[in-house]
Amino acid sequence: MTESDFVSLEVAAALLGISIRHVRRLANSGRLTQVARGVLERDSVDRYLMSQRQGRTRSWAEHTAWGAIALLSGEEADWLGPTQASRIRRTLRELVDPSDLVSRVRDRAHVQTFAAHRAAMPRLRAIVVRPNMNALGIVDSGEARIDGYIAASDLDNAIRTLGLRIESSGDITLRVTNFDFNQVRKLVSTSAVVAALDAATVLDPRIRGVGQRALAEMLEAYR
Repeated sequence: MTESDFVSLEVAAALLGISIRHVRRLANSGRLTQVARGVLERDSVDRYLMSQRQGRTRSWAEHTAWGAIALLSGEEADWLGPTQASRIRRTLRELVDPSDLVSRVRDRAHVQTFAAHRAAMPRLRAIVVRPNMNALGIVDSGEARIDGYIAASDLDNAIRTLGLRIESSGDITLRVTNFDFNQVRKLVSTSAVVAALDAATVLDPRIRGVGQRALAEMLEAYR
């Protein structure tokens, strides 16, 4: 890594257009990766900026975000009340720009990047649920990388027992959620919506474009 891989709290605040106090809260919650006191990984700042479109669109709460994903996937969202579900359906029909959807559901999970010894990878795959990127025509990274969802309640144990270490260039991307993981597992495993949302926020412009186009088609079909 080089010095350009890291930014100070002040620089992160300027990039995101928020206060330094807000940046600290994001770092404490795991939404931004802090590597030392007052120092953040630049990639985590870029990913957050990509997902929240500089804060122009208010995000939904975690359970609401997963409810919207379920509805867009043609599934029931029993955890939403009838009034809320109706409101979410109406909003989904009104959305045209896929970036607005990405921004609204950004709090479905927070992203952390790790590295680990390759011997830990099989054990980690057993507890991480990975979206089906092949459904978007994106070649699966196979055994070399892991990018998927993990229950927040399992994260600390995984870090401790598998020797995960925070690293911006690591091969492990964990999307940590507090929502009912049985529901998460079902949606991540079966819905191309989750794969498209994940793809639409990566730093690789080619993959990001694939995700955004897929979301645009999904929103059009939903209308």
